Amino acid sequence: MPDDPSSIIDPSSGLFSEAFLRASLPTRVATARRAMKQLGLITIRVNTHDGSTPDPGPAGGLIRETLRDSDTGVLLDDGRFALLLEFTPVEGCVIIANRLADRLREAQPGHTMAVGIASYPVHAINATELLQASARASRQAEDNEAGAVVVAPIAD
Repeated sequence: MPDDPSSIIDPSSGLFSEAFLRASLPTRVATARRAMKQLGLITIRVNTHDGSTPDPGPAGGLIRETLRDSDTGVLLDDGRFALLLEFTPVEGCVIIANRLADRLREAQPGHTMAVGIASYPVHAINATELLQASARASRQAEDNEAGAVVVAPIAD
């Protein structure tokens, strides 16, 4: 968690803060709606082989290296990571999640990721629903085997 709660950048990971995500997500959803494009949200829990909480710095660096300039990497207050992927369908989110998992395994052997994926408008029609859908998928991935990737169910 950032030392200064008003800070938009987390100093330990170099990623944006959860406060930034929550403030900017409604605008990002509105932009996706106006452009008639998808907006992907990936939520990630990094797990260590011994169950300890990993330092967010190395994973934050891998996330920054993996994302496009138009995407946003976030360290959430609970230690999970979120990736906001502009104009990215679910299939693209899965590709990014797998690429990041491969990089994590190479850089930090014994670490795995539990990944939840949701996108606007497939899984949610507003920012709150998108956060909730991705978080539910992430929790389901954490309940599955190590390295699981779970895509949220399609919204009604």
